[in-house]
Amino acid sequence: MEKYALMAAAFGALLITAASGIVIIPALRKMKFGQTIKEIGPTWHQGKNGTPTMGGLMFYLGDLIGVVLGYTVLALSVPELLGGWMSNTSVSLLIGVLTAYAFGFVGFVDDYIKVVKKRNLGLKARYKIIAQILITGAYLASLHLSGMLSTVVTLPLFGAVDFGWTFYVISYLLIIGMVNAVNLTDGIDGLASSVTFIVMMGFMFISSLLGNTTMALFAAAVAGGCAGFLAWNFYPAKTFMGDTGSMFLGGAVVAAAYGIGRPELLIFLGIIYLIEAFSVMLQVSYFKLTHGKRIFKMSPIHHHFEMCGWSEVKIVGVFSFITLAGVILGGIFVYVS
Repeated sequence: MEKYALMAAAFGALLITAASGIVIIPALRKMKFGQTIKEIGPTWHQGKNGTPTMGGLMFYLGDLIGVVLGYTVLALSVPELLGGWMSNTSVSLLIGVLTAYAFGFVGFVDDYIKVVKKRNLGLKARYKIIAQILITGAYLASLHLSGMLSTVVTLPLFGAVDFGWTFYVISYLLIIGMVNAVNLTDGIDGLASSVTFIVMMGFMFISSLLGNTTMALFAAAVAGGCAGFLAWNFYPAKTFMGDTGSMFLGGAVVAAAYGIGRPELLIFLGIIYLIEAFSVMLQVSYFKLTHGKRIFKMSPIHHHFEMCGWSEVKIVGVFSFITLAGVILGGIFVYVS
């Protein structure tokens, strides 16, 4: 019956997310919540000016209903897999869902400032990072107090390594970095939603392999939400997810990894997010060191390939394939470790 619960979570989220676009997109357009395209971006992106943003709101209802549907099917059919409402797996699901929505709320505030105040930079960086630090601290503290956080991490080549107190420092940097890396990946039509769909499908299968059904439900719901959103976001996009959606997805990705106790999987499954973030850091560092020279034509790296003549659809396809390869390697790593 587990597969039926996963199907309920995935298809429930897909249908609700896709259907909500019928209402949400016209409402965003009516309120003039359109994207302001930065002048420093590719010139052909100016044609996207005014496209409704904050479409990530479509995830919120769809993913929540998907999780509830899947959990209900599981609770009615094989409740022993859940172990009750207060079991570790159920609590980790609740904490993960709340964390994703908390990060999403920060993104919502950021987008709201952009579209209402007409300030393209949105929420000031220091306020955004403070909010992310607080959410990350609350997330790690919740897992720790619930006894679901281990400082032992299985690493490629090294095996099980106990990081001790440094685990929490590394986790702070990893979680905040990954959330913002997912945000950076949302730069062209369908990219972040396509990549995250594959990532969460990967977490769904790996969670099932590890026997963590509730986190498999969560991953299935987020994957379904991404699929439903793609109906409106694939090239040419009728809406953008904005920080409202990308930061929610970032929170969901880290919650899926930590929820199954395998944060090291972010190295494999999150390979594209890491490449995107690293390309920005490399570009900025090189620019400062060389007083104006660049490694890439533009960063994040998906814009570099755009400037090289790649179509948005081609970039999405190639990046999705790389993500799939990372998911397969991650699955193999879990199986053999």
